[in-house]
Amino acid sequence: FPLGDWRRVADTVARIGRGDDWVWIGGVKGYVDGSLGSTTALFYAPYADDRTTSGVLTTPEDSLRRWIGGADSAGLQVVVHAIGERANGLLLDIFDSVAQDHGARDRRFRIEHAQHLRRQDIDRIARTGVIASMQPYHAADDGRWAEKRLGPERIRTTYAFRSLLDRGAHLAFGSDWTVAPMDPLLGIHAAVTRRTLDGKNPGGWIPEEKITVEEALRAYTAGDAYGIFAEDQRGRLAPGYKADLVLLDQDLTRIAPETIDQVHVRGTILGGRVVFSAE
Repeated sequence: FPLGDWRRVADTVARIGRGDDWVWIGGVKGYVDGSLGSTTALFYAPYADDRTTSGVLTTPEDSLRRWIGGADSAGLQVVVHAIGERANGLLLDIFDSVAQDHGARDRRFRIEHAQHLRRQDIDRIARTGVIASMQPYHAADDGRWAEKRLGPERIRTTYAFRSLLDRGAHLAFGSDWTVAPMDPLLGIHAAVTRRTLDGKNPGGWIPEEKITVEEALRAYTAGDAYGIFAEDQRGRLAPGYKADLVLLDQDLTRIAPETIDQVHVRGTILGGRVVFSAE
């Protein structure tokens, strides 16, 4: 639901509850900036290939502060789109301010994308417990042209999976469908290899930010469950957890990472019931 509608959402939750296992109210979502491709992601300095702009603040700062504060007061989880480094820095400032004003609780603020970060903000995300909800496939896509748009220095902390994990941050991976393919296997392949779609980076684009297959799997499972307060029932294969899983034709941990995008789903089990079989 839109962040600005937080009062209506809070009233709905109070009236009918948050929902059930199939459909539930997960919180409210807002936007700080636009996208890198349209030069509307918000940065501190102008774009390298367009010195007339440093991006766009799509929601006024005072509205962001007021709405995030209101939603947090109502006990709603707040999820906000931020791509450029200035957008992420501003959002972290607001998250910090709201958390200090409202006191400690398990609120799990979430940044959607967190694509371009300053080093100090990578540290802040980890220190404050903010969840970095990221979409690895975008790295394989943007890596073809991002350096032209940002220059060689700013891309060093683009899709900083490794740096975030090394500092202890919570990662939750997703697809950003319909902007990118829904298939999580393509996202795992991108996170682990960082190969770009044009084939020009066989060793990986910004290879120091690669993560392991196990880490990528965790971000797509346990990380996602944590990101929606469901870590006690989803995200792991364990007694008492939801029996939601897929069966693959190969073990991702035993094959060459470069071939992960060629793995196929053989079956899907939802709530312990087979809902898809390739047989």
